[in-house]
Amino acid sequence: MVMTLRLPDDLDAKLTERARREGRSKQELAIEAIREAQSRAELKVDDVLAELLDSDAEILDYLK
Repeated sequence: MVMTLRLPDDLDAKLTERARREGRSKQELAIEAIREAQSRAELKVDDVLAELLDSDAEILDYLK
């Protein structure tokens, strides 16, 4: 899917510089950042669910 991403000038300059330094495209870096953000969000959900299951184990056993 095609998507246009408009960045503030300061962020674009930082992304351009990092891409140049690493010899990668800005697109590669943006995709990597989005994937990492998604992974962190999923981990947070998993952590919350694990905590709830642990803290509410007694109630959940009762409901079985």
